[in-house]
Amino acid sequence: MGKKLGLSLLAFLMLTVLSSYTSIFCKKGGIKGLIYLVKGNQMPSPGQMLPPKKPLQTTLYIYELTNINQVTRAEAHAPFYTAINTKLIKQVNSDTKGEFKVKLPPGQYSLFIKKDDRFYANLFDEKNNIAPVTVVKGKYTDVEVRADYDAVY
Repeated sequence: MGKKLGLSLLAFLMLTVLSSYTSIFCKKGGIKGLIYLVKGNQMPSPGQMLPPKKPLQTTLYIYELTNINQVTRAEAHAPFYTAINTKLIKQVNSDTKGEFKVKLPPGQYSLFIKKDDRFYANLFDEKNNIAPVTVVKGKYTDVEVRADYDAVY
């Protein structure tokens, strides 16, 4: 009887510790994905295939969710920015395959890359937030960052 009680107590304690470990260390999610370069003529033509995605090794800048009113544009209506007036949360480098993965707390963020000394992002939501991405607790959000500043559509 004492041995069964001891084993039951040990099993209960182990489950308690494991569930605490999971809740403490597995809460964070983040973003993961691919950064790729698009260049040249991207207009579809009969009988012509578009070139495959070319991985881009670069730095991804992760800011607080940023609205178009919180940046300084390099040129009117261009997707290049000289200043981003929200908090920089993290930077992460993509590898030679263009892949990256970074832990982030739950929340909303804006993603930018750079060409020379200017920030670049060419996606907006319905509220004019720039390149928005949402991180949910305990999950990694898949994203693709397209560097199409040298493409023609």
